[in-house]
Amino acid sequence: MVRLMENKPLHILAFGAHADDVEIGMGGAIAKFSEEGKRIGICDLTDAGLSSNGTVELRKKEAALAAEILGVTYRTSLSMPDRGLYLTDEYIRMIAGVIRLLKPKIVFAPYFEDRHPDHGNCARLVEEAVFSAGIRKFKTNQHEAPHRVERTYFYMINGFHKPDFTIDISEHIDKKFEALRAYKSQFERTEETVDTPLTNGYIETVQAREKMFGKLVGVPFAEGYKTKIPLLVDYDLLGETQ
Repeated sequence: MVRLMENKPLHILAFGAHADDVEIGMGGAIAKFSEEGKRIGICDLTDAGLSSNGTVELRKKEAALAAEILGVTYRTSLSMPDRGLYLTDEYIRMIAGVIRLLKPKIVFAPYFEDRHPDHGNCARLVEEAVFSAGIRKFKTNQHEAPHRVERTYFYMINGFHKPDFTIDISEHIDKKFEALRAYKSQFERTEETVDTPLTNGYIETVQAREKMFGKLVGVPFAEGYKTKIPLLVDYDLLGETQ
């Protein structure tokens, strides 16, 4: 896995239930921001041990390759049980510990509404952990000082929800799909492959979604995001100079 090479806070920490979740939802934004010099981390909650295709060892190699392609600073897995992401004190403390250790400015998690229960449960766990990480008397195994995340946003995996905001990834769409194709065990059909939604044109579906979101805002490709807190637009909406 990609490891943190310097003791500096992250700009962005993206959580996923499984390796490839973050790439599906926000691989373009990660490529965009890493190119701008932002320090970005990915934390997979599970090792995806119940995946129909591939093995844990292979998925870890694919995740490391995808992180390298996107320019990620740090990637790790908490090795929680696949299909066992329940709202427990232990898991909240584990995630809060990672947040305190890496001190991200912004956290991303999957959007709550998704066909896969692990994705919604990941969102709930991360939201709880973000809050707890800022509480001084809340204890974690990391023994790090409390850290308050400035904002938490949610990316889409399987959904086509109306976004609260979008990020233009037109110049980074190819990098996003290069990272996704690093997961050959998940998206590439072979004679040994078990038929799943991921092996039946899934990447093309994601591409169509990002193209649709781009069309909404007048760019070739965009990723859509959800937020519980309104965004502050800090410029003249009429486009007038003073």
